Amino acid sequence: MISAFFIFNQKGEVLISRLYRTDFKRSIADVFRIQVVSNSDVRSPIITLGSTSFFHVRINNLYVVAVTKNNANAALVFEFCYRFINIAKAYFGKIDEESVKNNFVLIYELIDEINDFGYPQNSEIDTLKSYITTESVVSSAIAAEESSKITTQATGATSWRRGDVRYKKNEAFVDVVETVNLTMSAKGSVLRADVDGHIQMRAYLTGTPECKFGLNDKLVIDKGDRGVGDAVELDDCRFHQCVRLDEFDANRTISFIPPDGEFELMRYRSTSNVKLPLRVIPTVNEIGTSQVSYTVTVKANFNNKLSATNVVLRIPTPLNTTTVDCKSANGKAKYVPAENVIVWKVPRVQGGSECTFTGTANLTSTTTRQVWARPPIDVDFQVLMFTASGLIVRFLKVFEKSSYQSVKWVRYLTKASGTYQIRF
Repeated sequence: MISAFFIFNQKGEVLISRLYRTDFKRSIADVFRIQVVSNSDVRSPIITLGSTSFFHVRINNLYVVAVTKNNANAALVFEFCYRFINIAKAYFGKIDEESVKNNFVLIYELIDEINDFGYPQNSEIDTLKSYITTESVVSSAIAAEESSKITTQATGATSWRRGDVRYKKNEAFVDVVETVNLTMSAKGSVLRADVDGHIQMRAYLTGTPECKFGLNDKLVIDKGDRGVGDAVELDDCRFHQCVRLDEFDANRTISFIPPDGEFELMRYRSTSNVKLPLRVIPTVNEIGTSQVSYTVTVKANFNNKLSATNVVLRIPTPLNTTTVDCKSANGKAKYVPAENVIVWKVPRVQGGSECTFTGTANLTSTTTRQVWARPPIDVDFQVLMFTASGLIVRFLKVFEKSSYQSVKWVRYLTKASGTYQIRF
């Protein structure tokens, strides 16, 4: 599994180093510094040199690196790296060079706790916080009691939650967040449309409650059942470890005892029956060699009670553009010469409505005429209370032995950021 773990700064200096096995010496860090940090051409997150593989994740000018000589499961190694990053954020907020230097003792405690002889161990943040703490020393009597609770939590059936959690107000918040990926051809046909979604939950509930979470009646995950009318089809799902998978397979009900606080309950992907929130119709004509005319229309394909916010279109222009005359009844549009794009910002687009931008780009004359590559138009937006996949939460129930009342909130958000592209 993982033989060594390092954190480098952008200069290639080693900030944290831990050797879990004897098949490497600390000098292996020099190899990564020379081959990756000092080499600007390296783009792959995995570098294999002989029998040695370096897996690295970049965050805030830091390199989080895991090294192995075995044929390790790459997804598992990256999951370990990202888990470490999330744990570090939970402990000291932001992970950067300064915070790593200020908390290096704590980081060594953490990486020794979540990895034993190269094998990832318990990485639940709540469990770790109960016995790796940066606060003042606890008195011996309380420490003994806390120690028994920690042992039960770390080894029991629900290692992700303590049983003595108490809240004055019991609340559960559910956010269904979807990112739409679209590539549309110049003729208006969809080349690629899919949805990456996740269900984020914040549970502030007393005791060890049992939660039941119901999704659409027509929910298809098995490939053999595809093509069933208007069913919501999910290509793959990944659940938090607290979910009882047997109940989900039987009746599509998610049953679980939630961790305390915020966690990701489920991640999924959908490539069928994707509802596109915005339709963009571009008409771009080159007028001789001196001008390009633009007419771009945005139509909202959702209920008129909803609205898209923070809508931003980045419309490419030729490299030899000098000025652009922009006209739009909705929002503001301006030419950004440094990026060769027209940025059209519309604060709000109501469902069922449409907005139109018109403009003329003036070009400078060139000695040799180059064919314009016509990069795609990028669209960013957010739509509240709408899901592109059609996934909805039918119910959320909380059961606890004291039968207290709890307040449940469900919110939907569909967004795009650099992944919604229309060719012209």
